[in-house]
Amino acid sequence: MTPTDDLARRIRLGEDSTLEFKRVLLSGSRVTRPERRDFADEVASMANGWGGIVMLGIDDATRDVLGIPINRLDAVETWAHEICNDSLHPPVDVTIRKIELPDTSGTLVAVIRIDVPRSLFVHRSPGGYFRRIGSSKREMPPELLARLFQERSQSRVIRFDESVVPGTSADDLEEELSSRFLPTGSALDQDHLRKLRVVATDENGFSRLTVAGVLMCTRRPENWLPHAQIQAVSYAGERYDVNYQTDARDLGGPLDSQVMEALHFVDRNVLVSAAKKVARRERPQFSERVLFEALVNAVAHRDYSMAGARVRLHMFRNRIELYVPGSLANTLTPDSMHLRQYSRNELVVSLLARCRAPTSATLDRTHMMERRGDGVPIILEESYKLSGTYPEYTLLDDSELRLVIWAADSDRSNS
Repeated sequence: MTPTDDLARRIRLGEDSTLEFKRVLLSGSRVTRPERRDFADEVASMANGWGGIVMLGIDDATRDVLGIPINRLDAVETWAHEICNDSLHPPVDVTIRKIELPDTSGTLVAVIRIDVPRSLFVHRSPGGYFRRIGSSKREMPPELLARLFQERSQSRVIRFDESVVPGTSADDLEEELSSRFLPTGSALDQDHLRKLRVVATDENGFSRLTVAGVLMCTRRPENWLPHAQIQAVSYAGERYDVNYQTDARDLGGPLDSQVMEALHFVDRNVLVSAAKKVARRERPQFSERVLFEALVNAVAHRDYSMAGARVRLHMFRNRIELYVPGSLANTLTPDSMHLRQYSRNELVVSLLARCRAPTSATLDRTHMMERRGDGVPIILEESYKLSGTYPEYTLLDDSELRLVIWAADSDRSNS
């Protein structure tokens, strides 16, 4: 039986706890049915439960496959994406596919299949907090909602980077990546993996990867945590202007690889100036050591519970702006960061501290992270040596930290 045959069989049997039908009505390119709020509530209820499939183009009362006009598929897909991103908090990362199924006459018609994963997070939709029970959604009572928040590690009881990632298994670990955290000669077995806390048991007794395990021991963490990437953009001038973008990349992979890819991105787009002396010598626009420390801190300390939020690296002619998702912990402020240290993700920090840093005369590091708390002081001091200006830390809306690093000989008047 093909996957399509299996889906057609499930449709004939009707809706259940993981399958929902929605008839689509359009006025031109505008979707008039289902209502945006109703669709958002259904997606959130599945994400808050065990996940499921929403089928657009099927009558929920008769189970008939009605289809969606081919020339309106893109509009319906865009409508669904917008709701999942804009109407759900945090956004839900769904997979949307256009497929063909036979209608009542046997003719193939186009429908849209939306796969909703069981989420790491608890999602609020316009109607509130819902969970799927049988073939319908139900608003969660306070006691159930509190328990769900705790199960999904969004309380302060369990660190988020130690929580399990649904849909993963120990088989998803890459042996080469995992072995680097073990003592030489140690076997890569379940006991060692559990002691490392890259594998843990979920509420049903299944072995799953933890958030830190996905981030450090898989080749493509973004398969499970799509927001665990660095979004890098380079601009030719000194302001945001899409017409002057010179390079743009989404940098994925294990966190240590993301840091190195981001450094390579800057190196590809950096300018080199000459010192105004008799014996001219070239000097970089930015300090490699400063960027390394800033990027390591960004991937180590960002808030991975903020679905949809990425680390953003924006490069301009006179500065680099680095945006890190998450508020500052406890009583830290931008002005006190160089005096104190705090690790939001203790396990991620511990694993990065075991990763060898690249050999470089400028980095002065043996490992990706050293737990001395000197990252911010290095960023401040080395930046000032190169540019004569201290970098600037700013907390935006209590949910994102921005670091501005000024280039050597930068003109700040146009920033």
